[in-house]
Amino acid sequence: MRCMSRNPDRAGPRLPSGVEIVPGDVHDAASLATALNGMEAAFYLVHSMESGEFDFEERDRDAARQFASAADRAGIMRIFFLGGLGDEASQLSAHLRSRQEVGVLLRSGSTPVTELRAGLIIGPGSASYVMLQQLVERLPVMITPRWVDTQTQPIAIADVIRYLVAALNDSSAEDATFEIGGPEVMTYRSMMMRYARARGLRRIMLPVPVLTPRLSSYWVDVITDVSASLARPLIEGLRSEMIVRNDSAARQFGTAATGFEEALAVAEKARVSRREAPLVWLVRLPRHLSEFANRRFLPPVLSDEQVRRSQVDAAELWRSAVEIGGRRGYPTMDPLWQLRGWLDRFLGGPGLNRSGPTASDVRVGDRLDFWEVVELEPGHRLRMRALMKVPGEAELEIAVHQEEGATILVQKARFTPRGIAGRLYWWSLYPVHALIFSRMARRIVERAKNRRQS
Repeated sequence: MRCMSRNPDRAGPRLPSGVEIVPGDVHDAASLATALNGMEAAFYLVHSMESGEFDFEERDRDAARQFASAADRAGIMRIFFLGGLGDEASQLSAHLRSRQEVGVLLRSGSTPVTELRAGLIIGPGSASYVMLQQLVERLPVMITPRWVDTQTQPIAIADVIRYLVAALNDSSAEDATFEIGGPEVMTYRSMMMRYARARGLRRIMLPVPVLTPRLSSYWVDVITDVSASLARPLIEGLRSEMIVRNDSAARQFGTAATGFEEALAVAEKARVSRREAPLVWLVRLPRHLSEFANRRFLPPVLSDEQVRRSQVDAAELWRSAVEIGGRRGYPTMDPLWQLRGWLDRFLGGPGLNRSGPTASDVRVGDRLDFWEVVELEPGHRLRMRALMKVPGEAELEIAVHQEEGATILVQKARFTPRGIAGRLYWWSLYPVHALIFSRMARRIVERAKNRRQS
């Protein structure tokens, strides 16, 4: 058994003796090759949500593609992926949609993939469970939005592991998708009340008609150890029913045997942190509020994201997307880009370099206008770092990917400010940037559509 971790020193104490631990990252092809060398099967238990709420979907896509390619090169015989429940016909949240898309991307290689889809997992390390646990323990009176009444089918972590091992030992499960859940369907509200009873706590719940997932995530951030960036996609997911609709896993591997109260008892025994005294979290509340305010109002990275869905062929949309800068100029408001280049040259920067290659011809390390290409996946993703004089670090990323029935353009501008000057720079120019980037994304799609029709 071999475990890959970005931090082997942190992972070591949590794993049994005899497990080989290797450093690696799913975004690093070289480390994946080392980790997968000599292995017969791989369990893919990766999710990028903890890194932030804004671009975890793209990170998950990149990781899945890298892993599928590395598995093919290493000769892995099977991949086992733990994904998320959710009816594909319904309006899935970004979190659940991303989980199911990762399964599709893992299957894009030649290695067979067995996918197990689960809802809320009850056990240590599960962010959804930690959120439930700390909300109930820390709040005698809880304000409950409508999403707490959505049905879900929680499953004990022991049952999840049993299903994964059973799938490993069953060759007929190759290239199949299974839905797994515990023995009961319930709401998040009933889970909180049953957790309170199991802990001997009395809790009052006050329903409110309007409390958006964003506001709910801020509340969770302040009260629990789960950050808003992680809580928001989780809460968005709780608005969709996560119940087993296909019982093929139960028929093939047996039903989940662990009841809700038993799963809670096992999770409590395994809890690493010491149980808090009642209301002791209030002592930490001022510091927690201060940290939350800094994260929300003074984030380390400022960004503008434009997403456009279309029916245009992905190759055509990519061609349109990367025809920016250089001799072709920009698809919208090019005189403003030229003005920015002249200003940059006046300030001692490189200015525009329109004699270089076009974005469709560049390679990593090339310069395009006042950008340097730092990442390139032809047909999918281009990331460039700004060389211009700015009080911070700026990046522009353009990605094209396909979902079922649509082609998606994702255009992101990121800025890491240096001090107050950097933040003043971003916010003073934000109206102009928002207009430029919005029109640029729209124009990229329109240009691809016009080519298809001509």
